[in-house]
Amino acid sequence: MKVKRLLKNTKKKKENWDHVTIKADAELIPKEVTKVLNDINMTMGHSADIVTRSFKTGKDGLIEVGIAYLDGLADKVFVQDFIIEPLMADLRISQLDIEVIRNTNLFEVIKDFNLVSGDLKEITDLKTLYTHFLSGDTIVLIGGSHKGLAVSTRGWEGRGVQEPSSQTVVRGPKDGFTETLRTNTSLIRRRIKNTDLWIETIPVGKKTQTDVAFLYLKDVANMKIVNEIRSRINRINIDAVLESGYIEEMIQDETFTVFPTIHNSERPDAACAALLEGKIVIMVDGSPFVLIAPAVFVQFFQSSEDYYQRADIASLLRLLRFFCLFLALLTPSAYIAVTTFHQEMLPTLLLISLAAQREGVPFPALVEALMMEITFEILREAGVRMPRAVGSAISIVGALVLGQAAVEAGIVSATMVIIVSLTAIASFVCPSFNMAISIRILRFIFMILAGTFGLFGIMMGLIILVAHLASLRSFGVPYLSPMAPFIAADQKDVLVRVPIWKMFSRPRLISQSDIKREDTPGPKPPNVSSNEGDS
Repeated sequence: MKVKRLLKNTKKKKENWDHVTIKADAELIPKEVTKVLNDINMTMGHSADIVTRSFKTGKDGLIEVGIAYLDGLADKVFVQDFIIEPLMADLRISQLDIEVIRNTNLFEVIKDFNLVSGDLKEITDLKTLYTHFLSGDTIVLIGGSHKGLAVSTRGWEGRGVQEPSSQTVVRGPKDGFTETLRTNTSLIRRRIKNTDLWIETIPVGKKTQTDVAFLYLKDVANMKIVNEIRSRINRINIDAVLESGYIEEMIQDETFTVFPTIHNSERPDAACAALLEGKIVIMVDGSPFVLIAPAVFVQFFQSSEDYYQRADIASLLRLLRFFCLFLALLTPSAYIAVTTFHQEMLPTLLLISLAAQREGVPFPALVEALMMEITFEILREAGVRMPRAVGSAISIVGALVLGQAAVEAGIVSATMVIIVSLTAIASFVCPSFNMAISIRILRFIFMILAGTFGLFGIMMGLIILVAHLASLRSFGVPYLSPMAPFIAADQKDVLVRVPIWKMFSRPRLISQSDIKREDTPGPKPPNVSSNEGDS
């Protein structure tokens, strides 16, 4: 009985093993070329952009070859000249007879001697085959072999390198990232010619299989942050990734905050500067905006042009941006608080003028400010969504006509129109668009606090805001660094920018392996004596 039971269990295990083997073999590429080509057409519903072809080559047509590619993603000229022609002409001229085919690894012969391409990959399973096929590669199949070749023939139409539309500068490079991943990495490679610049690519999205690449300088970046970014990207399990914003939401430290904890840029020079500081750049195929992590608060008020102008000019412009931050955030709320609760703070003449303007206005200052701010936000959004030819005209004419008509109708005061206009202009000074949106959101919160509690509400809101900023982290780096925690050595590029030759160290909390950036002495003119000058 024990022997029979043992034989029975062994038989069951053997059946299970056979099932596993069959299941594993089912994923292999079949040896019949026509079967694979039919499988591709059936799986993709005989789509119109699928190009498949099988043909005979070699002596007496003994070798069966099949190719498959997607029209529009693959370069048809490359396929014709460097794949089909070598396989049809060269193999037929080589006169491989049946004995040579039987005694030689034909797959290796074709791979090593016939295909003229610098990027060849062997594929053994159907999943990998479809991944390369849908990415624009051409699949080459050899009859009688479970292997196939994926030849890189990606040649779709793409937008050329143009000037960035969202982050323009007066002085500096004019090239910007595009929607093609390889073009974007080449823009970085062209600027940083260093063997320590490493690029890792991970496909993300069960349906889209979008290539997500992250770049870092191995000798400069903090490898703990690199490993954390790699781990977070690998944990993403969604159907599709269509833009870098998908990745940003999936890997950021804090979700419930209005402040962006990952910086984005359309400029290659800004991405290179971040890499040289020890940060990591994340690129998504199909998006011209790259992500830069970790990000700190002051980084969103720095422009690439700060480093192309003189240090004094750059420092003045940066201080102006921080001043505009407070204008955009607090000007409407301060006006509401003073005119509603603290009239004694105003000079007498100004108070009389404001009172005369508000005499016919039927709404309190808070409602008046909310009406104007919401109206301006509607005009701004309409100007963005309208066709480019009429968008600017709609926003400008709409603001002028509505503002003038509202004042003449007595709905709002003229001072409120000035306050809202100044606030809107100040919000455009911020170089980062997503940080400007955060300020616009917080502006409404401070207006409600000012209309409810006056200046006390504004101060209470500022304390909560600073506490919230101090609690944020970007991949473990404090969001307010190097101001909180205060790092004296990193104050050279915060509120002001010192000359380039004095910025000899990288940020301490970001780069921990190669702190020293440069050791260049300051400029010293030659000491020419008067006698030498006369001679």
